[in-house]
Amino acid sequence: MNIKAYGALAAEQPLKPLDIIRRAPSAYDVQIDIAYCGVCHSDVHQVRSEWAGTLYPCVPGHEIVGRVSALGGQVSGLQIGDLVGVGCIVDSCQSCADCGDGLENYCDHMVGTYNGPTSDSPGHTLGGYSQQIVVHERYVLRIRHPESQLAAVAPLLCAGITTYSPLRHWQVGPGQKVGVVGIGGLGHMGLKLAHAMGAHVVAFTTSESKRDAAKALGADEVVVSRNADEMAAHAKSFDFILNTVAAPHDLNAFLVLLKRDGTMTLVGAPATPHPSPQVFSLITKRRSLAGSMIGGIPETQEMLDFCASHGIVADIEMIRADEVNTAYERMIKGDVKYRFVIDCASLTA
Repeated sequence: MNIKAYGALAAEQPLKPLDIIRRAPSAYDVQIDIAYCGVCHSDVHQVRSEWAGTLYPCVPGHEIVGRVSALGGQVSGLQIGDLVGVGCIVDSCQSCADCGDGLENYCDHMVGTYNGPTSDSPGHTLGGYSQQIVVHERYVLRIRHPESQLAAVAPLLCAGITTYSPLRHWQVGPGQKVGVVGIGGLGHMGLKLAHAMGAHVVAFTTSESKRDAAKALGADEVVVSRNADEMAAHAKSFDFILNTVAAPHDLNAFLVLLKRDGTMTLVGAPATPHPSPQVFSLITKRRSLAGSMIGGIPETQEMLDFCASHGIVADIEMIRADEVNTAYERMIKGDVKYRFVIDCASLTA
């Protein structure tokens, strides 16, 4: 089936309207009419080949929400008209230990929603900046938020699970002091989720002007990280720090804020590496520096259900598809509160 999409034909070219082909649903496939698709910073890295391996045409988008419009004959548990989502994963091997644990995100053969290998034309997956997508039922997620919140649910499929997964894995909850570094697309979700989990939440920002915004998102305290006195006042006091910054920066400044046995987990993915942390920042208090990448399908569904039950959605700015190039430039400058979402109805406007 031919459908409308928005994508890039080369790294140095802007995104533009494209016609792409989606397969007809097979026995276990779900066809989804896409209502909204979030814009992730990784979309920029992929489209512009800042990460190796981009395949063109590149149609980005892995924060997809919409309605089921057709079902394969063997699909169970879904009906036409259901509100559903698709995140970063559309296939995996289903035979390795990671897949067996519901952690398809760590499968060596995980297939991304765009730029991943597939037998469909053109030989790699094409993402959610499009009218429609066809996905195996295993990777389709139920949305239980009110339909009126659907656009703001879209970023949960990446920004939400990227921050929820480490918070859950390191068992963040009441009685813990938790830091969130950065108040952007990822960080604003980290603040909301850590607050909902019952932790005492401290936001770190480089901007004095973001104090009130951070508190509105769930921060109990706000620290301007450029202020040495404010940073020193929190030395050796954090159980866990979620670092969402997607640009290289000094990790030692935050590692020394951890208690003995505390952990800082990185979820931001910079185009160039961070400076190496000092070993003594780690060994003197048995601190850990860790990483986390999105989440598996069961955990992503758990996150969506948690957010629905707590009334959590992303703070978004809606755009038309033809505004996406401008949105990329604004996002790079940090000029968005806090996530762009494409109204996919605009693809036919």
